[in-house]
Amino acid sequence: MTRRSAGTGTFEDVAGFRNGRGQNRGAGPQQQSQYPPQQPPHYGYGPAADGEPEYFGAPDPGPGAAPSYDDRPGSTRSFAVNEAQGPYAQGSGNAPGSWNGDEDHIATYRAGQATAPPSGPRLHWQDLLRGIALRPAATFWQMRDYQVWAPALTVTFLYGLLAVFGFDTARADVLNATLSNSVPWVISTAIAVIISGLMLGAVTNALARQLGGDGAWAPTISLAMLITSLTDAPRLVFAIFLGGGNSFVQVLGWITWIACAGLLTSMVSKSHDLPWPKALGAASIQLIALLVLFKLPVI
Repeated sequence: MTRRSAGTGTFEDVAGFRNGRGQNRGAGPQQQSQYPPQQPPHYGYGPAADGEPEYFGAPDPGPGAAPSYDDRPGSTRSFAVNEAQGPYAQGSGNAPGSWNGDEDHIATYRAGQATAPPSGPRLHWQDLLRGIALRPAATFWQMRDYQVWAPALTVTFLYGLLAVFGFDTARADVLNATLSNSVPWVISTAIAVIISGLMLGAVTNALARQLGGDGAWAPTISLAMLITSLTDAPRLVFAIFLGGGNSFVQVLGWITWIACAGLLTSMVSKSHDLPWPKALGAASIQLIALLVLFKLPVI
């Protein structure tokens, strides 16, 4: 059989083309891709079966599961707001440097808010006054999240009305003055005592917060006003009848001041979760001011 010579400029004598491997076989829709289809990434969980919930972090169900093309390049997936999006969603802890919401041990500072729920219901004003005298620690702990403005302002106003008569010179001036002059004098003194109590209580609360306390300002200030007025009431009663310079009144004044220091320290400690040395330091300025304003002038 005579071999046909190859034409000029052809590749028929090349081995591949002579065996038919260099020919174009079926170009068009039936042409196979040069690369295999890209498989979607596996993140350790697969689609759930019909009627079963889907659990993030569940093991791969295996090759029997149908492939998902949502994560293929060029494909899209729609997510709802705050929906977990794969293994790198917030709180999953799988991504490097991601935050795990289940391992949050950081305490957040909230100014003016209590860190613990109230330990009991609000006390009636009679139970509150009785509790301060008989069981102060339990009372301060129970009332650490409740403001007591009504009893605090009432008791402080009554204390301010009588405070004028605790000083010998002031008592003589009020009793010798006319009624139109003495009444405004007594009322203005009571208002001044309330304002001073508010200011001193605010200083105590601010110092407690600076020392690491977390109590609210309203319970601290109102309880501080109530404590200072109640503890000095016995000395004031005896000073009205015996005079401020009486030796018994002076000794009683020191005793009531020490009692005020103990109650203020206990209240600040319970309200702000502070140890007693820090609580005493927070109340020190108020105690010194009370000593200068009401104790030392009669000594």
